[in-house]
Amino acid sequence: MVMHRINVSIVYALRDKQWQKSMIVERGTSAIELLRLSQLQDEITELKMQKDEQIVLGVFSQKVSHDYLLEEGDRVEIYRPLTADPKEVRRQLALLGKTIGNST
Repeated sequence: MVMHRINVSIVYALRDKQWQKSMIVERGTSAIELLRLSQLQDEITELKMQKDEQIVLGVFSQKVSHDYLLEEGDRVEIYRPLTADPKEVRRQLALLGKTIGNST
């Protein structure tokens, strides 16, 4: 039986540093399997502290489930947890007479 391989990548970004790995995997590989294969959890302190079920993944800015099956050219993104609720941030800025794009 011939297995088909596909080209995919996985990315993670912090404010001052980014990681990107391009990989060739078997068709049928899931998004969470790619994360494990990439070994980024071993390299990145922020990911080491999270359990798989806490990690949110996406493909081209669209959130996907861990069992999403990758397609040729997919870019899996590992999303960081929000540090503040965006609605609350906008509410607090509004109280100060400011907006997100105009914080001066």
